[in-house]
Amino acid sequence: MNCHPTFCGMLVEVSDQGRLLGVRGDPDNPDSQGFLCIRGRAAVELPHNERRILTPLLREGRRGEDRWRGISWKEAIDRISSAIESTRRERVGFWFGHGAHVTGINRPLIMRFGHLGGMQVWNPAIVCWAMGAYGLALTGVIETNTKEDMAKHSRLVILWGANLASQPTTSPHLVEARRRGARVVAIDVRRAEASRHADETLLIRPGTDAALALAMAHVIVAEGFVDGDFIARHTIGFEKYAEHLKRFTPEWAAAETGLAAADIRRLAREYASVKPSMIVVGGASMYKHRHGWEPGRAVATLPALTGQLGLAGGGLGPRHRAFPTGDHLADLTAADRRAPGPWVPSHMSSIAQLIREGGLDVLLTAGTDMLNSFSDAASIERDLEKVGLIVAYDLFANDTTRRVADIVLPGTVWLEDIGIKETATHLYLMEKALEPAGQARPLISVLRELASRLDIKDFFPWAGLEAYVDALLAPQRGGELTVARFRDMGGIAERSRLSHVPYQSGGYATPSRKVEFYSERAIALGLPAMPGYTAPALDTGPPAHPLEFRQGRVLTAFHSFYDNGRALPMLARAEPHAEIWIHPADASPRGIADGRRIELSNDRGRFEGVARVTEDVLPGVVWARDGWPGLNGLTSGEACLTPEASEGLDPRIPGGQSAYEARVEARLLPV
Repeated sequence: MNCHPTFCGMLVEVSDQGRLLGVRGDPDNPDSQGFLCIRGRAAVELPHNERRILTPLLREGRRGEDRWRGISWKEAIDRISSAIESTRRERVGFWFGHGAHVTGINRPLIMRFGHLGGMQVWNPAIVCWAMGAYGLALTGVIETNTKEDMAKHSRLVILWGANLASQPTTSPHLVEARRRGARVVAIDVRRAEASRHADETLLIRPGTDAALALAMAHVIVAEGFVDGDFIARHTIGFEKYAEHLKRFTPEWAAAETGLAAADIRRLAREYASVKPSMIVVGGASMYKHRHGWEPGRAVATLPALTGQLGLAGGGLGPRHRAFPTGDHLADLTAADRRAPGPWVPSHMSSIAQLIREGGLDVLLTAGTDMLNSFSDAASIERDLEKVGLIVAYDLFANDTTRRVADIVLPGTVWLEDIGIKETATHLYLMEKALEPAGQARPLISVLRELASRLDIKDFFPWAGLEAYVDALLAPQRGGELTVARFRDMGGIAERSRLSHVPYQSGGYATPSRKVEFYSERAIALGLPAMPGYTAPALDTGPPAHPLEFRQGRVLTAFHSFYDNGRALPMLARAEPHAEIWIHPADASPRGIADGRRIELSNDRGRFEGVARVTEDVLPGVVWARDGWPGLNGLTSGEACLTPEASEGLDPRIPGGQSAYEARVEARLLPV
């Protein structure tokens, strides 16, 4: 349950005494077909883990001392509700993470709690996938072809910043496409796991994806590869875009990306001339910089220029948190019933400003390690001292609970709850397999009790939990898919009105319902009318910090689950320390050898790890897996978009991310 949209099927063995004995992949699951990566296999270590929080805890002493005493649930709820009742509701914030909604049914009620309760509540997509989707949505292409369609029809697959570590069930379909003869090209800032499946890997400088996309578009237009019929029927602004592209030559892009101009031309020609060609863009990492919305916007024009949209095997391929074509779950968040108020948008720097200026008296967190997920995390930690009460709901202690929380509530493992898993193609009923350990309580029951104490009207109008799940399922099959029907079907249902190939009849996600090369909506948001590229401002950074730092995903970790994986022995053994990739050309003059401990530093912070000296990353670049404690002390926290631009595009897609890039220096640490 860690990994959206993968959600591998899992079979669990439970003893007569209610203990988890083992887990294995479900061979009947149509998405994962028996596959289970190390994150899934490590689930056996979750429910009975000695590090698990099993009782409500109250901090003793000052924040940061990590001293606690157990309290009752009644005392915990009393303290939380009393703190909320003693202030204005807009001075209460709710920040939750992936760990709070892995069951698939918690998220709507978290948002509903905030909306009906008159509190600040924020969308955690701003630390993950939303910035990339924001760029795609500006152009109008947010629905994706499925992995199954890739396997059957794609002749060329471009993995653009898509490592597949966050969606490993795509890999077998990529292998099947190659078995049919499809060629695979990977574009990234390092040779990642996806490179093992690629015929060619092109390494580019961090933050230059939009430059490469614009140069490819230049070649496609200049050399006559455009699909004139598609452009005439399904796009607007082509003539302006064609003129705009003239300056983005491969020679210009070569200087920005580090690729040879000849390679850029070759890739553009191959993509435009081979049909069907699919581009699989990354889910998060390639967008985590100051202008992270630009790559998605530019890349999305390529299948439009070449008529690859609405084509089996073409378009954009499966990505983290893509919107599939078909019926979705019901929207029960009650966003339309939220009263007017001084609501701070889902905009990271605005949330940080609210905290910094003393605008929060109570902060509720669930399933998140805020001190490691927010950019410029050191500043966030300092400013959280101004919040009167901080509450954390989670399974294991992490930096946020240890250092800043005042009350910690013990959460349930997803094996102890009912839930719905939702992939691009299927929905799955996740039955409760275990009773909650210790005093752990499901988040929904905690929210219901708080809503009752705080007199939040109509928070949970359903007769029970399964009736609520039925309400979520209502759009599926015209309301015929209920929990009872789900059980009769064996817990597996294909998404109703599913299409493996979106946009076969147009209907793009823009006001014009066409692909917008030129966007009046972008202008209204204060953004350029057409896709563009902004060179990384960090290129002018101080000589003392000459290396460009980037972060991404690996198979052993995902977000900040389970104390960033440290609480599960299987994951901790597989990844015992932070690994920092550095090129030999940068390591050698600094006396850094492979396997030695090194430190990255800048004016904001310091981070220690073990050097991996490798040519699989470009000179001038250092890379580390995201989520390590302290890593985001290096990052800037600068807003990527204004709050108005962030909120004004699509309510599902906030552009409120802050910048996660940094310039750093690396040095060898003494033995």
